[in-house]
Amino acid sequence: MKRSIAAATVLAALAMFGASADEALRREAAAVLGEIKAQRPAPSAQIELGRALFWDARVSLDGKTACASCHPASDWGADRRPFSPDARGALTSRHSPTVFNAATQPMTRWLADRKNAADQAESSLTGSLGFPSREAALAKLRELDYAPQFRGAFAPDAEPLSTRNYGLALEAYEATLDTPAAFDRFLSGDDGALSERQKAGLRAFLSIGCAGCHNGAHLGGAMLSKFGVVKDYWLETGSKKVDPGRYAVTKKEEDRYVFRVPMLRNIARTAPYFHDGSVETLERAVRVMASVQLGRTLDERTVADLVSFLEALTGEVPSSYAPPGERPQK
Repeated sequence: MKRSIAAATVLAALAMFGASADEALRREAAAVLGEIKAQRPAPSAQIELGRALFWDARVSLDGKTACASCHPASDWGADRRPFSPDARGALTSRHSPTVFNAATQPMTRWLADRKNAADQAESSLTGSLGFPSREAALAKLRELDYAPQFRGAFAPDAEPLSTRNYGLALEAYEATLDTPAAFDRFLSGDDGALSERQKAGLRAFLSIGCAGCHNGAHLGGAMLSKFGVVKDYWLETGSKKVDPGRYAVTKKEEDRYVFRVPMLRNIARTAPYFHDGSVETLERAVRVMASVQLGRTLDERTVADLVSFLEALTGEVPSSYAPPGERPQK
């Protein structure tokens, strides 16, 4: 009897210690990282217009390329191809990042050369969608009889059908594409949302230095950093081409090899990795980052723990991530 009582006391103490450790980890993670919740905006004409435009391949130079072409649902809004074909028959210069959770980020694309999701969408008309001018894009929208939908979505505007409103409609739709995950449930108080290995990975993520750049609720996406702080990145990635990063835009030497820090939401489903899609597995990507950014060589267990934690950032593909009236095809 005494042994049973002693054993029960030990188990209770261990449970209390575990709960205390989880709470301390939760507080630390909440302070550095943060929780996202699924957005449930009221249905609106702008969201519905943005959804229609996002999936409509006719709104492109070749009539075959939609915004969704570079961001399929099966790839969690990214693209498993290192580079995506555009409407001119060429390949994009950098890997397509996911559109999930991206609409509220303060900058977009690898070079942070578009200021927000609306700017990115509007600029894509003469970018990946291939139109020679914004006027040509507007002519195609009129031809496709989108004018009534633009009037319904932007009624107060003197000219509802505009490339600016095209961008705003796409932004409204993309703002609905948040993907809360097990990590968010853990931050909300559910200790069982993460496995013990995932909690170990979260501790490693915070202690090793990963959160120095991959911080905030999206674990990245809000700052710029040189890729290759400790050593040249291509020595580890095996990149076929050395990309100068933001230097290509600014021509400032301090911007050489500087990129927007990618967010890590759904990272386990959005391979290949980095701006050139040069690394195919998450395990190797973790090793590359430790080496070129932190100057560290991680042991097998730490890599496995980190990968397990990163898998806890995978959410569900939003139910609206499909053409109007359809469900996602994963």
